[in-house]
Amino acid sequence: MKTYQHLFFDLDHTLWDYDRNVSESLSELYQIYQLQEMGIPTFEKFFEAFHAVNFQLWDWYNVGKIDKLNLRKERFPRIFTHAGGNALAIPAEFEEDFMNRTSSKPHVFPYSKEILTYLQGKYRLHVITNGFNESQAKKLNSSGLNIFFELIVTSETTGHKKPDPRIFLHAMELLATVPELCLMIGDNPNSDILGAQNAGIDQVYFNPEGKSTDLKPTYTIAHLRELEELL
Repeated sequence: MKTYQHLFFDLDHTLWDYDRNVSESLSELYQIYQLQEMGIPTFEKFFEAFHAVNFQLWDWYNVGKIDKLNLRKERFPRIFTHAGGNALAIPAEFEEDFMNRTSSKPHVFPYSKEILTYLQGKYRLHVITNGFNESQAKKLNSSGLNIFFELIVTSETTGHKKPDPRIFLHAMELLATVPELCLMIGDNPNSDILGAQNAGIDQVYFNPEGKSTDLKPTYTIAHLRELEELL
C-alpha cells in the first residue's frame, strides 16, 4: 500500500446520503404544496420524475452544458412536466424551499462518521465536490460531517468541475502537496474516478450497488468500512 497524506472525499452519494435526504424533503413538499392538486397523482410519480430529470441536469452541469442558475430555474418545471403536472402552477418559492429543506437533512451513509474518526488521526481529510457552496456547507453542518474536514473545495469556488483536473490541482496547490500523496474517494466514475485519474491521483471507487464501469479505479469498495483495510 502506498503512503498517502491527503484524502479527498466526494460528499453527495459518498458520505452524505443524497437519496434518503432528498426523498424525505420531496415527500414533505408533496404534502405541503398539495402537488396532487397540481396534476401529479402520487408521490412515487413525483419522486420518479425528480430522479430522471435531476440526474440529467446534473450530468449536463458536470460537463458544462448548463449553469447553476439555469439548473435551478429549469429543474422543477421539467420535473412537473415529466410527472404530468402543471409546471405553470409551481409556487415561486418551491426551488428555494427544496434546497433549504434538503440541505438541512442529517442522514449519512452507514459508517461515515466512524470511518472518518478512524482516518482523521492518520490523514488530512478534505472534500472536493461539484455541489453549490451554500448547500454543501449546510449539508456538512447539518450532518455533523464538517468537524472532520480541513479543506472544502467546490466547483463553484474554483470555476472547474470534476472530472476537470484543475479542481484537483487547485486543492493540491492550496495544500502544497503532490498527486502521489493524495487519494480520491467517491461514487461517481465519470467525475470522481476519471477526474482523479486526469490529475494523476489514485482513487477509491465507492460502489455499494456494484455498478459496472470501463474505468479501472485503483481500489473499489462496496462499504465505507472497507477503507479500514486499505488505509
